[in-house]
Amino acid sequence: MDDKKSATRDRILQTAGRLFYRDGYRAVGVDTIVAESGLTKMTLYRYFPSKDELIAAYLEESNATFWRWFDQAISPPYGSARDRLVALFEAMEELVTTPACLGCPFLNAAVDFSAPDHPGRRAALAHKQALRERLTQLVQDTGAGEPQRLADHLLLLADGALMAARLFGPDNPAQGIADAAAALIDAQIPAPGV
Repeated sequence: MDDKKSATRDRILQTAGRLFYRDGYRAVGVDTIVAESGLTKMTLYRYFPSKDELIAAYLEESNATFWRWFDQAISPPYGSARDRLVALFEAMEELVTTPACLGCPFLNAAVDFSAPDHPGRRAALAHKQALRERLTQLVQDTGAGEPQRLADHLLLLADGALMAARLFGPDNPAQGIADAAAALIDAQIPAPGV
């Protein structure tokens, strides 16, 4: 794809993504995306033959952005698996208490699309399954007694924090999520020498 086509596609995707994230997938129509992007409907449909394909592309990009954030949050200098998990929730707390955070685009898609075969619903499920697997692996690395159970608790904690950000804004009940995660983690990790 040449630079001009790539720039046009990116413009559509960024405009739609901003609107989807702020207002919801169902609330944003193609006409709104066209008006906000300053492009024509024909141009939008040239790059994205349907609104569902545009939603899927936005969620694909959101997924890649999330995993970059996730990997950065758990990267060195954190040595132990426990420290990496706590660092992840410290980063989550920082994220969900900023005005820019309007929740989770995948949870929003799960709410907007109940049909299991909708591309938005499938993308949301795939993302959350991958997150559950990554959390389980990190928890297993800590030596926790019930890794799947702890990973599920941490997933619920993260998703709850993201929904709190959506509902309450930056001054939300997720302040302190890192402490809550540390308490859950420490309750499952055997004491040294045990």
